[in-house]
Amino acid sequence: MTPASPSLGQLILDRAAALARFSDMEGGLTCAFLTPAHNQAQAQLARWMEDAGMAVRIDAIGNVIGRYAADPAEPDPQVLMTGSHFDTVRNGGRYDGRLGILLPVAVVGALRDAGIRLPYHLEVVAFAEEEGLRFKTSFLASSVLAGRFDPTLLERVDTDGVSMREALAAAGFPGAGSLDALRAAAVNPATLAGFVEVHIEQGPVLLNRGLPLGIVTQIAGSSRFQVRVEGLASHAGTTPMDMRRDAATGAAEMILLVEQRCGQVPTLVGTVGQLQVPNGSSNVIPAACVFSMDIRAGEDGIREAAIADIVAGIEQIAQRRALQVSVERVTPVNNAPCARWLMDQFAAVLRKRGLEAFELPSGAGHDAMMMQRITDVAMLFVRCGNGGISHNPLETITVEDAQQAAEVFVDFLRHFRPAG
Repeated sequence: MTPASPSLGQLILDRAAALARFSDMEGGLTCAFLTPAHNQAQAQLARWMEDAGMAVRIDAIGNVIGRYAADPAEPDPQVLMTGSHFDTVRNGGRYDGRLGILLPVAVVGALRDAGIRLPYHLEVVAFAEEEGLRFKTSFLASSVLAGRFDPTLLERVDTDGVSMREALAAAGFPGAGSLDALRAAAVNPATLAGFVEVHIEQGPVLLNRGLPLGIVTQIAGSSRFQVRVEGLASHAGTTPMDMRRDAATGAAEMILLVEQRCGQVPTLVGTVGQLQVPNGSSNVIPAACVFSMDIRAGEDGIREAAIADIVAGIEQIAQRRALQVSVERVTPVNNAPCARWLMDQFAAVLRKRGLEAFELPSGAGHDAMMMQRITDVAMLFVRCGNGGISHNPLETITVEDAQQAAEVFVDFLRHFRPAG
């Protein structure tokens, strides 16, 4: 068998375009957890996995898992797992997450067509939710697979007042949203040989260095928060400036604090990506303001120190302005190092193919972070175009880079050796 069919790169991009047609919005790509568009994408991924020769199952959180069975001659094969998420941010790109599903599915089809079986089971997981768009969660689907699901999330509601439990029950997955079914969906770590994830870089480093691929060294830890600031609604024309309890101006000062504190350390970043004045009116002083915070760093200690300073500063601002504030923390995800033995196997393939085995950290979070809690992980980054932009309709990769990544992945799978 040649490393990969010359058509694989085009097939991957064509399927990404086809999958992008399933959207919650017209004129852009939004695919939130358990929406009609999400259900359509889920069904399409399952069909492509079956077409590639995999046995497919859908678990209690909606993950689509395809298994390419090991060579029958292997007496006790382990499972090498790969995959990524198929949900998106609002008005996002078509390759974030999805490349890490479509590429291995295409590769499995090529292996099947060539009559090649591997000495281990290969499972491709299309994680149902990673972005947290609907229920403001982090790594929801991979937390189920890793046995780390937080049961309190079942009662969390979306903006329409629908709870996660109700949404899961309506979706009809096994167990209909029961905690027992979600716990039973966890994978047994003893069966795993590791987890590898192919992903677009979501940044400009590979592009600027002229490299198609890179090996990830670690994934920066992240913490997300929902902050609610409450003041007092009053008339915009009759309330003197020094007598106002304006929730929005208080929130503005808090947001600037995030920017100021997270600008003090090179590896530290802070983002407020959502900001609302609920039931706001142009002639009414805001009674409430709600905003998100996303704080990340390559080292957990740096991130936690910044969070402590920011939360303390938010409380001080609220007190000074006679406001009430609540800071709700979504379960944090700690910094996740990639396993050197897996990185070395990717590096060997890259060098064999005449490519530089360039290593770089990931500032973005990935499902591999959650899987790293139960097994060794590695990630292969693929170059982005358009300046490395991601979480945006301008997100792009080339056919040539997709082809290169597929060929490297085929070589990696065919020469993969478990640790020890």
